[in-house]
Amino acid sequence: MAAPTKLAEAEVAARLAKLPGWTIEGGKLHRAFVFRDFVEAWSFMSGVALAAESMGHHPEWSNVWNRVNVDLTTHDAGGLTALDFDLAARMQALAARLA
Repeated sequence: MAAPTKLAEAEVAARLAKLPGWTIEGGKLHRAFVFRDFVEAWSFMSGVALAAESMGHHPEWSNVWNRVNVDLTTHDAGGLTALDFDLAARMQALAARLA
């Protein structure tokens, strides 16, 4: 499998526009998800873990009670790649199903 390539700024901006609630912070794709309670947040994280593992691409994240903070970047590429945006879209879909 070919190594992911870092996206140009224009491509990052175009893809970011399609992901409501996501921002770029410190060069990483960032979002804070808020759920009804800890169980729902944990359910989200469990679903994301399965998706991330199937992609071979894992988030930087933390959880406190009903909140999950996520940062995505592709370390091997030195920045944002299509993998980051694909995982973000999967996270969006999973969060929407839990809402």
